[in-house]
Amino acid sequence: MTTATQHHNPDAVIDPDAVVVGHPKRPFKRYFRETGWRHLVGIAMSIFAAFPLLYVFSASLNPGGTLVTANSLFSNFSFQSYVDLFNRPQQPYAAWFGNTLLIGGISSLGTVFLGALAAYAFSRMRFIGRRVGLLTLLLVQMFPQLLAVVAIFLLLSGISEIFPAIGLNSQIGLIMVYLGGALGVNTYLMYGFFNTVPSSIDEAAKIDGAGHARIFFTIILRLVAPILAVVGLLSFVGTTSEFVIASIVLIDPDKQTLAVGLYQFVSQEFSRNWSIFAAGAVLAAIPVMTLFLFLQKYIVGGLTAGSVK
Repeated sequence: MTTATQHHNPDAVIDPDAVVVGHPKRPFKRYFRETGWRHLVGIAMSIFAAFPLLYVFSASLNPGGTLVTANSLFSNFSFQSYVDLFNRPQQPYAAWFGNTLLIGGISSLGTVFLGALAAYAFSRMRFIGRRVGLLTLLLVQMFPQLLAVVAIFLLLSGISEIFPAIGLNSQIGLIMVYLGGALGVNTYLMYGFFNTVPSSIDEAAKIDGAGHARIFFTIILRLVAPILAVVGLLSFVGTTSEFVIASIVLIDPDKQTLAVGLYQFVSQEFSRNWSIFAAGAVLAAIPVMTLFLFLQKYIVGGLTAGSVK
């Protein structure tokens, strides 16, 4: 029976054994060989990535204060650890949370701005020492900032005798250290992305009378929005989770960040409270996750728009 007959005859009987043309059903072996194994790998990796998160969240709901009793996920359910987290005067979690957002936000914005300025100069301008400067940035990023911990401590200690506001035990001093340490890596990363923007756009703007400042702020920054979002996100994640330099620079508990402050809950042998530590870790992950979800659409949208320029 043809399709036209079935369409005009509503009383026609459709054969249930008939195979729909154009949608053949693949055998299971063929399906598993072509795409099925990928689904299994994806499920396994999802479980592998989600289990630590579930374990930490389960430990935060366990009032026992240890990780041993958290082996059975969500066997105990209590929000007391989240309440106790904000009721410890010697361990001001709210102040740590605010300090982390402040330091991470200013550091990420400053890193994006300074890195974009330097990348634009290396990409669009020709001057003496340009190639040497790029090679220097490439070499500097090979050495981690951790190697300069002693030098940073001595430098800030000396500065604090003259300018206490930017010296040791100062959040501004820590922000300046973060900005200096991340400038080389991010500049070289942005430099490669700036080179993908056609220089003909700059030339057309110069013909209309625009200078470098106007071209940079009104044209280039909009075209390189994806790399700005990536650098801002990586900088925020790096500064909020950094421990070694922050623990050396910041001494007063009221000025410390979450990475340094949370360590106090598990650093002492006879007063470890893993439940409160896990609760603090869960709350500390919220800003990073929120920023990632907020910037994700800009990254995807910017890459999609940039592909048709």
